Amino acid sequence: MTVDASTEPQSAPPRQSSLGTAAARNLATTTKSAPQMQEITSRWLLRTLPWVETKGGTYRVNRRLSYTVGDGRIEFVQDGATVRVIPRELGELALLRGFDDVEVLGALAARCVQRDFGPGEVLVQRGTPADRIHLIAHGRIAQTSVGKYGDEVAVAVLADGDRFGENALLDADAEWDYSATAETAGTLLSLSRADFASVLSNAPQLQAHVQQFSSLPRQRQNKHGEAEIAMSAGHTGEPELPGTFVDYELNPREYELSIAQTVLRVHTRVVDLYNGPHNQTEEQLRLTIEALRERQEHELINNREFGLLHNASFKQRIQTHSGPPTPDDLDELLCRRRGTKLFFAHPRTIAAIGRELNARGLYPDHVDLGGQQVPAWRGVPILPCNKIPISKDNTSSILAMRTGEDNQGVVGLRQTGLPEEYEPGLSVRFMGIDEQAIISYLVTTYYSAAILVPDALGVLENVQIARSRD
Repeated sequence: MTVDASTEPQSAPPRQSSLGTAAARNLATTTKSAPQMQEITSRWLLRTLPWVETKGGTYRVNRRLSYTVGDGRIEFVQDGATVRVIPRELGELALLRGFDDVEVLGALAARCVQRDFGPGEVLVQRGTPADRIHLIAHGRIAQTSVGKYGDEVAVAVLADGDRFGENALLDADAEWDYSATAETAGTLLSLSRADFASVLSNAPQLQAHVQQFSSLPRQRQNKHGEAEIAMSAGHTGEPELPGTFVDYELNPREYELSIAQTVLRVHTRVVDLYNGPHNQTEEQLRLTIEALRERQEHELINNREFGLLHNASFKQRIQTHSGPPTPDDLDELLCRRRGTKLFFAHPRTIAAIGRELNARGLYPDHVDLGGQQVPAWRGVPILPCNKIPISKDNTSSILAMRTGEDNQGVVGLRQTGLPEEYEPGLSVRFMGIDEQAIISYLVTTYYSAAILVPDALGVLENVQIARSRD
């Protein structure tokens, strides 16, 4: 006989015979963690930069006198499909550096002719006459030449703001010693020698400037553009030795300490009643300092006045050969300076480096840095820094630097011995208790960074970090 289970009497739930855990928790002392914070990162830049004591709040970088001029990039304005060069930006050309007649510069800018190009288009051909300068408003252009054994070799990769053919404006016999081929679609502006000569003939002030430029003592420079130190070597007998002196820049750059600060407020009731097991003031202060240090590292990378990305010499900025960060790109970045100590890249960029190495059957080295194993290339640590920005088109930058005053590298600047100093270069000042019973503390840190010589810092730009669908 089959019995319907639905008709059977339901058994009563078991009767509770002891205190439940939910009620017991009301009498228990819980174990609490200290407040956690997602914003905290490893901050390798702050940990690895050598910090220089900066008394007086200013650090002056004295250098040998240099005749190198016009090393900056040129900026443009866009009006729909029309692109124009900003007249004053022509002063970035070595030939026009220091020339400030806006009317004449405007006349030169008006003579610049726009040219749109597509990928694969040959813009200049090696061996043909060079009669114009090209200013790149947008796009990537590869320069190639013929090597000693007849094979095609890469010379450089140029991008937005770069130019080529500057010597063609004054040299009637100039020839292109490389070919320039567009790797992407883009736009450039060209100024011909004839147009430049036309403006020059009607501008006496420009003629005087060009004449002065042509008379610069180029024969008394080293390859870095510094004033030469005369000397004699390999001689015999008793020839008259040259006299010399080391000339200095008359207006050296000065770095003033920047500041990050905030006012921390804690109610006296919180401090009086809720100070165990964790000290509320100490925890509030700890997290506030962590946030200040994160902001400090961000400013050291991105600040327009002293940030490393904006202050790297344009001669030390290079482009990737194909987009992703290949071993060849890292080698090119590495060879631009002696004694490179550190690479810095966004964590996603480091992942892209790993993919490119794996695709070639290579594996990064690992080196010990402060007791922690970190990836390296050619023995140089590759450290993460999420303050390096990633653009909307999934490109970023990789920094390579030499560090320390003794190595003429990159240094961090700070001043210690501050009143009520809490950490080196960071002070916490008691500001009092207001009428609402709120305690206030002023938390302040001072910092900056200096690049002692231009080749101390290099940047690999426009690094493609998006994963390929291949």
